Amino acid sequence: MNGQRLAVPPGRAGRLRLERRLQVARRGADLLDRKLRILQRELPGLRADAQRAARDWEWCAADADRCLLRAALLGGQRAIRLASAGAPADVDIGYEVTVGVRHPAAITCTFPRPESWTGTTLAAARQAHQASLEAAARAAATSAALRIMEAETAATRQRLRAIRDRWIPLLERARDELALAIDEQERADGARLRLAARNSRRGGTDETVR
Repeated sequence: MNGQRLAVPPGRAGRLRLERRLQVARRGADLLDRKLRILQRELPGLRADAQRAARDWEWCAADADRCLLRAALLGGQRAIRLASAGAPADVDIGYEVTVGVRHPAAITCTFPRPESWTGTTLAAARQAHQASLEAAARAAATSAALRIMEAETAATRQRLRAIRDRWIPLLERARDELALAIDEQERADGARLRLAARNSRRGGTDETVR
């Protein structure tokens, strides 16, 4: 915005419009500043949640692999195929809104009732894979929430910087220039009025003398 000039009406109407725009810009900057502070307070917790969820998923996935391998060794691949037949699991994602930003907040996994899964080993493998799916869904949700909030934080910081560092100074500069122009115009008008008044008095004196 360097060198940019605003098109505003001349005179006091233009100055009033600039003052109003300045008030709006300052209120907007205050709101963005409050939003940025809230987002910045949320980020450390979101990062910790995402890291914890990623670790849990890694551990659950490794445990599910071990349980599946044990089940395959004891029952064979055919038992695994028979045990895996059935309806798929459902994953529902719940959302929350933080300072106007919608992001994933919770997950709910619904698993089909076992039909052909029998035996302790297969049951353990099934439970381990259910836990792994839940951990994967939590990791995905927390990671997505973190990305969304980080992106919103960066965008809010950029908008705040644009208003504070460029838009408000531009409005203030335009207001000051217009105020100076109004002041100069008023001084010029005053000088013309005083000159006209002196000329009028002189003309009246001359007529009286004649």
